[in-house]
Amino acid sequence: MPKTATRKRSLYSPHPSIAMMQKWLAELKLKTGRTLEEWLRYVKKAGPPDEKARREWLKQEHGLGTITAWWIAERAEGKGFEGDDPEKYLKTAEQYVEEMFSGNKAKLRPIYNELLKLGLKVGKDAKACPCQTIVPLCR
Repeated sequence: MPKTATRKRSLYSPHPSIAMMQKWLAELKLKTGRTLEEWLRYVKKAGPPDEKARREWLKQEHGLGTITAWWIAERAEGKGFEGDDPEKYLKTAEQYVEEMFSGNKAKLRPIYNELLKLGLKVGKDAKACPCQTIVPLCR
């Protein structure tokens, strides 16, 4: 019988913002006239060269809201793609925690591990959803 790869279950859960990002992507064409891929091609062809200028250009020239402009400009730079994919997010979440507790802060990792276990025991719906600098617990 062939062996199948077993995937280690993460202690972390996808951040609630992933559902928001998926909804934004699904509605982008209807709201703006372009899909994300169409926006990215257009921004790279006709937009300013840097992310900050692209955000302002998208807001001023195309009437996009701040968050929409930010996300499109960020994606045009190759960033933010873990924000709509739970699997990519979980990989990134693990990396965030590793980076938080590296170097001089490595000695804090055992304390963090115990606090995380305790926090996740408050209920079956308790979740830890790491970000770059914090690990929020939510229910």
